[in-house]
Parts: sequence; C-alpha cells; structure tokens
Amino acid sequence: MKRIFNILLVSLLVLSLALTGAMAEGEHRVAKDGAQMQTDDPSMPTRVPMEGGTKILMHFGDTVIPGVLNDSETARALIAKLPYTQHVSRYSHDFCGVTEDLPYSEDEEHYGWLNGDIDYATDAPYFTILFEDQDSSEQYGYQVNIGVITCPLQDIAALEGSYDVLIELAPSEE
Repeated sequence: MKRIFNILLVSLLVLSLALTGAMAEGEHRVAKDGAQMQTDDPSMPTRVPMEGGTKILMHFGDTVIPGVLNDSETARALIAKLPYTQHVSRYSHDFCGVTEDLPYSEDEEHYGWLNGDIDYATDAPYFTILFEDQDSSEQYGYQVNIGVITCPLQDIAALEGSYDVLIELAPSEE
C-alpha cells in the first residue's frame, strides 16, 4: 500500500511540475500573436499598420510622429476624443502617460509589445508609445494595442523629456 501511495505522490508531483512549466512558458496572449509583422527593416516599427486604419499625427513640440490607429474598441474611443492632448514622459523603452479610462475588450489584452506599438495599459491606465525592447517585453502585461507609429523608430527614440502631445487626425490624402 505504501508503494502505491508513493507512486501516486510522485505522479502528482510530476503532473504539478508539468503544469507549472506550461504556465511559466507563457499560456497568456502576447503582442505578436496574430500580428502582421515586418522583419526586414529593424529601423521601422515591427507591426504593419492596419490597412484602412485611422491615420493620426502626434505633435511632440516641433516633431511630428505619424501613426495609424486600428479598429479596436479602445482605439475607436480615443478617435472619438480627437483632437486630444496627452501628457507623456520618456522612459527607457517608451513615452508613457496616465490617461483617461478607455473601454477595452479583455480578448484584446496581451503581454508585451512590438517596437513602434501604440498601446493602452489597462492596469493604470496608461497611453504609451513603445519604441524598443520588444524582445524582453513579455514580462509586462495588461496591454491593448491600439495602433502603430509609421516613421522610423529613431524619430521618437531621439526625443527626451516630457511633452503635452497633441494627437489629431491626419489630413485626408484626396
């Protein structure tokens, strides 16, 4: 009887370790899941802008950073507020600022980002433009992608300090 108990105990331990390992390997959604990506030019954003998305301009003082917002619930809520001014500060891999609560679908939450992403962090709430460190970003959760910048990453990475960023619709190309 003792032998059967030991076999059962060892089996439970092995099963427990296997489940823990699977969870540690990332059973959560990440930024690259389902993303259309480009890998040919590392100087440009990784995520390919959504075709037919909403083109925006973000004014960091005299520097204008263009982008495209997608059709997520969160992006549509931001678009409805445009023109909108968002205070952001530069950090190691992004520009980020506390923003108003925006609606989001839990199905769109993920861990990490792709370089060039415009995200809404649901746990703060933060508006953020991420320009580097995508390879180590999956430790950060509660992200909803709302778009991507459409200029070289260096254009935003070269900026320093804090800004009141005017976000507006880009003029139509008619």
